[in-house]
Amino acid sequence: MSSLNGNAKLTGWLIAAMVSLMGKSASADAFVTYDGFKGPGNGKHIVFVTGDEEYRSEESMPQLAKILAVQHGFKCTVLFALNKRTGEIDPQTNDNIPGLEALDTADLMVVFLRFRELPDEQMKHIIDYTNSGKPIVGLRTATHAFNYTRNTSSPYAVWSFRATGDHEGGWGRQVLGETWISHYGAHQTESTRGVIAPGRENHPIVRGCEDIWGPSDVYTVTTLSGDSQPLVMGQVLVGMSPQDEPSKDKKPLPVAWTKTYTGTQGKASRVFATTMGHGGDLKSEGFRRLLVNACYWALGMEDQIPARSKADLVGEYNPNPIGSGGHKQGLKPEDYKLAQ
Repeated sequence: MSSLNGNAKLTGWLIAAMVSLMGKSASADAFVTYDGFKGPGNGKHIVFVTGDEEYRSEESMPQLAKILAVQHGFKCTVLFALNKRTGEIDPQTNDNIPGLEALDTADLMVVFLRFRELPDEQMKHIIDYTNSGKPIVGLRTATHAFNYTRNTSSPYAVWSFRATGDHEGGWGRQVLGETWISHYGAHQTESTRGVIAPGRENHPIVRGCEDIWGPSDVYTVTTLSGDSQPLVMGQVLVGMSPQDEPSKDKKPLPVAWTKTYTGTQGKASRVFATTMGHGGDLKSEGFRRLLVNACYWALGMEDQIPARSKADLVGEYNPNPIGSGGHKQGLKPEDYKLAQ
């Protein structure tokens, strides 16, 4: 009789453990995936990790994912910051991005985060991927992706954007090449014209990118870390139109570059980073093409980048104005599915 009781208890424990594990895995409605299209990207899976309060990554990254899926054949999954109570997309929820286990088998991680403080079980997937030697693409506020202010004893707090010592500058500086310093161009009054860096005109990432402009302002960059190589210089314009004149007082600074990052596994990752990424930047075909080419390059597919990669918008793209708290309300990941 005691053996039966013991078996019953063991079975009950196993069931409870399975339920607990299942509860930690994100349901399919916690993210959106675009798949089933033809193109050079067939067989490659790109995972986009979004969550910033200001620049509308929750709108721009689904658009980029659609371009890469529909026009290039990549399987693309977009993860969002979700309100824990409603399940709605809420960039101001800085401690919850369900579905990060998708990174465990991803071929490329695209990061557009700002000041996240994720629980350890979520953050583990990002850092495990970071150390894996697989490629990484980072946009705009990914330079200051993490900021631990509550759980400072977390083993992942060393990736905070103001970290010091061996992790100086946190994930942004160590992995991408720079952390957050300041606005260089005047925020929302001076826009950015991207100019190919001297000597980099033949790099496959900038192929066909002769017209890069965006309403984002140029970020301050000190000295890029590691083996970073600038690709695009940001020319500060004195207004918010691509026709505006360059500032006479502000020399161009890097707004896009490549580098490598070697983590604990001893494998070097290809990294592309850009400090552009305002929601309005994706209205620039040149900037969209830059991002498409960067994903090809990161995946080691640069020999398949044509003279002008297809970078047409897929469906409507009308992001909300930038600003904290200005995201579209009441939306869930399923609202970003492709129209049938």
